[in-house]
Amino acid sequence: MTSSPIAGPATRFTREDGFTLLELLVVIAILGLLIGLVAPAVLHQLGNARNSVAKQSIARIGGILDLYKLDAGSYPTTEQGLAALVTEPTGAVNWNGPYVKGDVPKDPWNHTYTYRSPSNRVGHDYDLCSNGANNSPSTQICN
Repeated sequence: MTSSPIAGPATRFTREDGFTLLELLVVIAILGLLIGLVAPAVLHQLGNARNSVAKQSIARIGGILDLYKLDAGSYPTTEQGLAALVTEPTGAVNWNGPYVKGDVPKDPWNHTYTYRSPSNRVGHDYDLCSNGANNSPSTQICN
C-alpha cells in the first residue's frame, strides 16, 4: 500500500490525541483549590501592608506637626486641622509653610486622617488617626 505524493500519508486519530473532558475538569479543580488557598493569604498580606503604611504615614505627619509647633509655638487646633500644614491659618504667628507639598495627606485607603488637638488621651498633645479600610472609628490606627 503506497500513499500518493499529493495526498500525503494517511493519518489516524487515536484516543491519545488531546485531552479528555475529565482531564480538563481535574486540572480546573486543582487550579481552583490552589487559588482558594493562596488568595486569602495574599489579601491578608495586602491588608497588613496598608496598615503598616498608615502607621508610617502617621509617624511622618507627626514629625511635620512637630516642625509646625517649632515655628508656630503650638500644634494646629482641631478646627484648623491638617489643612494648617498646607495653607496658613488665620491668626497664625511665625507660620513658615507650606509644610507638605500638594494637598492634605490621605491615608492608604484614600480617606482623610482624623486630627484632634488637644488630645483626649493622657500623655498625647494631639490625636492623629486613620479609620482603616472600613473608614470606621472601630478600626482606627492612631499615633
